[in-house]
Amino acid sequence: QVQLVESGGGLVQAGGSLRLSCAASGRTLSYAVIYVMGWFRQAPGKEREFVASISRAGGSTSYADSVKGRFAISRDNAKNTVYLQMNSLKPEDTAVYYCAVRPAGGSFDYWGQGTQVTVSS
Repeated sequence: QVQLVESGGGLVQAGGSLRLSCAASGRTLSYAVIYVMGWFRQAPGKEREFVASISRAGGSTSYADSVKGRFAISRDNAKNTVYLQMNSLKPEDTAVYYCAVRPAGGSFDYWGQGTQVTVSS
């Protein structure tokens, strides 16, 4: 099993910044299992949506159009941790943010419990 624990959420005013962290651990944790680490979010009344992802080597990143230029994903492989730096936050970024991991070519099978991000106008 792989456990993912997010932190860093909170309440911030529009235009502000937050940095989310997600640490992976577990008996079956391996570099292959967490080859890709990603962030998703779910706003009230909406479906969960992709935010960003990063490959193990860090050279391949992907972002949702809605966050490009404002959010930056990074990872520290020595700590099995992925980060999401969120700048220029907007009220529409308000959501529960989830961390997830997948192997290369696989699906996101492991998820964190989520951390709430609230952006006030």
